Amino acid sequence: MSNHKPFMPPPDDSMSDPQFDEDNPEWTAEDFARATPVHEAPAELREAIYKAFPNTPRGPQKAPKKVPVSIRLSPEVVERFKADGPGWQARIDAVLKKAVGL
Repeated sequence: MSNHKPFMPPPDDSMSDPQFDEDNPEWTAEDFARATPVHEAPAELREAIYKAFPNTPRGPQKAPKKVPVSIRLSPEVVERFKADGPGWQARIDAVLKKAVGL
């Protein structure tokens, strides 16, 4: 069973000017509760979805490649790596690997 939680629409009217379509009615809370995550769908359906939407993010890793840890770094180090944009944690990982000879 997945830890995936379905998207639940906001309880207020924060969505601006929704488009209504009789062929595709707005989902209710019950619809979201019955929904199945793509990675749990039958293989044939899953393949069709991935083919139709090729640029969507991949599902959860089958076996995590990295270990989540908490580490304290100086603010200057964090700022320097974040300044180069997304992927800053991977860049820190690469520098640490090089530093220890991996």
